Amino acid sequence: MEAKRAVIYARYSSDSQTEQSIEGQIRVCEDYALKNNIVILDVYIDRAQTGTNDNRAEFQRMLKDSNKKNWDMVLVYKLDRFARNQYEAVNNRRKLENNKVALVSAMENIPDTPEGKLFRSIIEGYNEYYSEDVRQKVKRGMRESRLKGNFTGGTILYGYKVVNHKVVIDEERAEVVRYVYLQYSQGVFAKDIIKELNAKGITYNGKPFARNTIYNMLKNEKYSGVYRHGDEVFTNIYPQIVPQSIFDKVRIKTKKVKYGKHSAEVVYILRNKVRCGYCGDTISGETGTARDGSVKRYYKCFGRKRHNGCSKKMVRKEFLEEFVMDALMECLKSKEYMDRIIKDLMEEQERQARQSSYMALLKKEHKQTQTALNNLVKALENGISSATTNKRLHELEAKLEDIEKNIAIEQNKVIYTLTEAQMREFYSMALKLEPKMLITHLIKEIVLYDDHIDIIYNTPTQTSPDDSQGFLFYKKYRNMKYVIQNKPVQLQKMLVRMYI
Repeated sequence: MEAKRAVIYARYSSDSQTEQSIEGQIRVCEDYALKNNIVILDVYIDRAQTGTNDNRAEFQRMLKDSNKKNWDMVLVYKLDRFARNQYEAVNNRRKLENNKVALVSAMENIPDTPEGKLFRSIIEGYNEYYSEDVRQKVKRGMRESRLKGNFTGGTILYGYKVVNHKVVIDEERAEVVRYVYLQYSQGVFAKDIIKELNAKGITYNGKPFARNTIYNMLKNEKYSGVYRHGDEVFTNIYPQIVPQSIFDKVRIKTKKVKYGKHSAEVVYILRNKVRCGYCGDTISGETGTARDGSVKRYYKCFGRKRHNGCSKKMVRKEFLEEFVMDALMECLKSKEYMDRIIKDLMEEQERQARQSSYMALLKKEHKQTQTALNNLVKALENGISSATTNKRLHELEAKLEDIEKNIAIEQNKVIYTLTEAQMREFYSMALKLEPKMLITHLIKEIVLYDDHIDIIYNTPTQTSPDDSQGFLFYKKYRNMKYVIQNKPVQLQKMLVRMYI
């Protein structure tokens, strides 16, 4: 069999981790490649880079290089090395797939089947959940530090220094700050203040003062003892250097930049999921301008835009998204659905464990090596000792250690236990924090008509509207109507049918 070609992508998140983390990831990927007839052509490494976004130099270079189609797969230690943000994980994996490049996790044995895809979606969701959970904990910890008046890191402002986690006034530099404020309040221009400072040999962190340095100093509210973080104001962190009366007199007001009304990126959470029930074409986002100048956003049949004869009506973006989310939330509240998802995942895990022939081979080899080692130890205990037996002892010990390492790797690959409690925690988090996560991972397709909507879920045993047998949630909800007050008539009377 011809060997497959691959590259390795490795990443660690923070300076608290080391090169050992990278070396460990690469070693596991190389072991996986060796056992699966894969040739490693290159390695891409991002150091101290978060996985919550894809703004990583080596990651972007790897995506760009995939266009050359010189290799067949990207090998990662675990999926969280590729991304902790599920939207970017999906989008960037699609970029690789468009170049016929697969994403393979060395530690998570995920087959290219409906079950495997759902399993991968759950893992990606957990990766983002973990990242978000850590972020929230750090955020809470930083806020507690600010409430206690502690310095929370970053570059210390000129005129201050940090002593025992507290910001204190650096009197020598604080005198320079007061001088700048006083001179400016008396009408002295910034360029003349700079000349005076240079003449006295006073520098800004070892460099001559620049005009922007002076202006930034004059507008920094921390010198008045006020520190703002988001919507919160703290007056217990930075001691006041400049009297309030002088600060108010000279403070430079910054102008807010006004961006065009179309400049902000608008997310259509149903994009790439919706198709027209009449002509089968994609339903995409559409933006229009009303007579009063306000921006209106819709979902519109792409076939109708191309004048293919389809008469599917446009639906307001916010109305349809709210409508679909209402239906989705109702479905997720069902214990029947939750139990079904858990059952499918557990069966997939058991299937992977049963099919791990390599694990069985490792265990057999481990038993044989352990027996040989025990026999040799008994021989040594009976006084049979030589240079050969001692050498053989060390060889068996090293071999046993290597086998146990490989067994640990295989166990991590096939055992990714998701309990019912973990699943409920995951979905509860998604319901509260990020509804689009549910759209991305659970919904395969949304078929939109003018009087009803078919939501087809992405489950291993999923059915389709063409099956005459009927469907779990279609049977349950076929007489249910989701009525949204003050919404268009077509949505007030729309029937939602679940196909799971």
